[in-house]
Amino acid sequence: MTDFTRTKSRFAIPDGVVYLDGNSLGPLPVAAADRVGRMISEEWGKHLIKGWNVAGWMTQPRRIGDRIGRLIGAAAGTVVVGDTLSIKVYQALASALELNPSRRMILSDTGNFPSDLYIASGLLGSLDRGYELKVVAPEDVEAAISETIAVLMLTEVDYRTGRLHDMSALTRKAHAAGALTVWDLAHSAGAIPVDLAGAEADFAVGCTYKYLNAGPGAPAFIYVAPKYADTARPALSGWMGHHAPFAFDLDYRAGPGIERMRVGTPPIIAMAALDAALDIWDDISMTDVRHASIALADLFIREVERRCPELTLASPRDGKRRGSQVSFRHPDGYAIMQALIARNVIGDFRAPDMMRFGFTPLYIGEAEVLAAVDVIADVLNNRRWDTADYRKKALVT
Repeated sequence: MTDFTRTKSRFAIPDGVVYLDGNSLGPLPVAAADRVGRMISEEWGKHLIKGWNVAGWMTQPRRIGDRIGRLIGAAAGTVVVGDTLSIKVYQALASALELNPSRRMILSDTGNFPSDLYIASGLLGSLDRGYELKVVAPEDVEAAISETIAVLMLTEVDYRTGRLHDMSALTRKAHAAGALTVWDLAHSAGAIPVDLAGAEADFAVGCTYKYLNAGPGAPAFIYVAPKYADTARPALSGWMGHHAPFAFDLDYRAGPGIERMRVGTPPIIAMAALDAALDIWDDISMTDVRHASIALADLFIREVERRCPELTLASPRDGKRRGSQVSFRHPDGYAIMQALIARNVIGDFRAPDMMRFGFTPLYIGEAEVLAAVDVIADVLNNRRWDTADYRKKALVT
């Protein structure tokens, strides 16, 4: 049984703050600052370039990838860390398309994160081979899967509403139709149980700065199913993905297995923070996390709807059909969210009218949920949000 009182003590959350934005950026793990400091002073400072060998920097992407793999149902040696999520989306989609060369259709949905769609559109434009990106409503994805589809590319949890796709069912249907799958786990890893191997997913990608709490700009990860590990061609043929980087061959030879999906030099300082953050997960059951997050979100929905009837629920009411976030709509959602943040209840806003709240039981409990609802009710019922300052749009919403 996961001890959530203990896990809460492992995060540095400012006094008086109810942090409901872990779906956007996880809070600082207490151990991360010390770990990064030691990496800088003890490894970089003392070893200099020798750190690539004596401190194991070169093998970190694979070792840390295996730690993430445990949380997403991936076998050892099938996940590697490095680069950004956009780069990993590009890699996964490009490789999947090459593995299904007779088809020209990529299917996605309007709940996919826009960046994934941008990457897909840019890739298809560069290939210039008659590819088409078909985007449908989330609820229409299953019906849109046909024998014309080359790749099904979806974010498992809708970044706006928290709506949860059935990975196993959609992957089965895609495979039956001869399509491959690319799953974005940005809002899944560390939030809900994921079983990539059990679902027989072909490719998956994800970031580590949300529910995995690795810090702003933390590196992303990519998963390749074992059956494609040595045949998927890396479209971004980077030095670190070469079979023998320090042979300095002029011709590219892909590395073995998941190693070929490495591209650039790994961000060692950022990976130290990620490694420290993953220590928290060693004694945590994802099943316990899932049950607790659903209970917290259900409590939040009940109390908000009881006390703030002008808000409209945008997330699925059934906890089994959503991730670890709840979204409410309001025409003045941006100003309302700024007023909440000013009162130390931190969520975020997504255009045009969506207020998002994340529920991570590692550091959020019932007391924080009820305290947040008190503030939301006060801000709404007394129109404390209705000021010019709260309507001014910041660069990040």
